[in-house]
Amino acid sequence: MAILDSLGQLAATFIGIVHTRLELASVEIEEELGRFFSLLLWSLVALFCACFALVLLAVLLIAVFWESHRIIVVTGMISVFSAAALGLGFWLRAQFVKKPRLLSLTLSELSKDASALHGNSSRSPID
Repeated sequence: MAILDSLGQLAATFIGIVHTRLELASVEIEEELGRFFSLLLWSLVALFCACFALVLLAVLLIAVFWESHRIIVVTGMISVFSAAALGLGFWLRAQFVKKPRLLSLTLSELSKDASALHGNSSRSPID
């Protein structure tokens, strides 16, 4: 039974090493996500510029229809932009709320494996 205990300890050590490596990988991936969000921020700045161009287009349309249908055009622009902003806002909020921690399931499974192996190695040979 000493060989089985040694194998159990070896397996537990191996699982511990893998667990540590995966935690390190998780940290590295989270750092990469930080870089990604930096790029995302600059993408949002570009998107803001595009939206500003859309606002200027809306102003141009209002100016063109100022004499005939200005209230209809302004109301239509407000409705379209408000609906788009609300829809995208709710969608983004839902996406952020349901986002799981990176590699959380893998780390929890490795913790279960390590505790199970530690539990098996402390069992008496009579069991």
